[in-house]
Amino acid sequence: MEHELCEAAIKLHTDSLDATIQKDPLILHKFADGCFNGATSPLHVATSNNQTHFAEELLHRQPELTEVLDSQLRSALHLASAKGHDEIVKVLVKANSEMCLVRDREGKNPLHVAAVKGKINALKELVRACLEAARDMVLFELEFVKFCMWKAPKDENQRRYEFA
Repeated sequence: MEHELCEAAIKLHTDSLDATIQKDPLILHKFADGCFNGATSPLHVATSNNQTHFAEELLHRQPELTEVLDSQLRSALHLASAKGHDEIVKVLVKANSEMCLVRDREGKNPLHVAAVKGKINALKELVRACLEAARDMVLFELEFVKFCMWKAPKDENQRRYEFA
């Protein structure tokens, strides 16, 4: 059943979406509730394929789909940010701006991903939507720098690396 939803997202068939939901009216709720934990959600598929209208339709039916994470702990917002799908980024942050703060398996939030991939327009949308996520990114980098700092003990003969 979940495969039918993902196929509908790939093919942009809202009729297929309707048919699948008719067969199992709770299918989108099941995705949102984590019943298919780690599975690729139809929102992830629509986002990856830059299908804004289909993503909007899914979110209209089940807004909690924004919170679904794939096996790498990435949200649909991570994927949209990585690919520079600016319109979908806008739709996703409008639906749930708190997803700007969610970190994937590598510890990156959507802002990190957009910055690393050089997706400037997506980054601008994310910063506008969630300044707290920007602060989170800066604090993460500062913690990393502090983690890597070298402290010398008072006795020069016992110099060693210590992590703050």
